[in-house]
Amino acid sequence: MSSSPGWIARVDKALGASIAAGRWLVLPVALILFLQWPLRDFVQHGSREANDLGQWIFALYVSLAMTFATRERAHLAVDAIAHDYPAAVRGTISRWGGFACVAPWAAFMIWTIAPTAWRSVLMLEKFSETLNPGYFLIKVAALLLAVLALAQALLDVLRKPA
Repeated sequence: MSSSPGWIARVDKALGASIAAGRWLVLPVALILFLQWPLRDFVQHGSREANDLGQWIFALYVSLAMTFATRERAHLAVDAIAHDYPAAVRGTISRWGGFACVAPWAAFMIWTIAPTAWRSVLMLEKFSETLNPGYFLIKVAALLLAVLALAQALLDVLRKPA
């Protein structure tokens, strides 16, 4: 971490801790995927419910994992184009290029998804085929993805380079 103002460091730390906690969601997703086949073939009950549960947990996991990958610099990066540039130039391109690409997309997604997600939460929207509860969580996860992407892009720009 660099010498950023205290509030930026605290927000960055809180965002990192929240995202890190989400990594454990992969375990219930894997378990649910594993259980679908025996539930369908042997128990002959519960596989559709397991599928619905797995869908919303996976949606939440992906919304957190995308931001984690950004924080870990695991995406395609500026180095693919600018590997011969000085480190300071690569850092500036990475910070501002990421912001220029991610922030408009994230803002647009928030603007378009938020009303739909809010309506879905208010009515506690269910999965259409099974009428199981929780479909609204998939829409909330899509909104969360955009909010986290925007927050990370802002943090990357506001944080002072090392």
